[in-house]
Amino acid sequence: MAVTISLALLFGGALAMLLKSRSLGAGSAFVAAGFGYFLASTGAAGPINEFFAAVIDAIPNV
Repeated sequence: MAVTISLALLFGGALAMLLKSRSLGAGSAFVAAGFGYFLASTGAAGPINEFFAAVIDAIPNV
């Protein structure tokens, strides 16, 4: 579990740096996909899914 969390932090930091520098391309897509993959296997997956489900449910009401 500790390896998964540290990889999620690593990919998250790399993704934040790529987004801040506005570097687009195959490398940023790979980092984003890797971040999503490792984040999905952490304990944060449940709350993230619930948040996006609430946002999607709220959109038609706007």
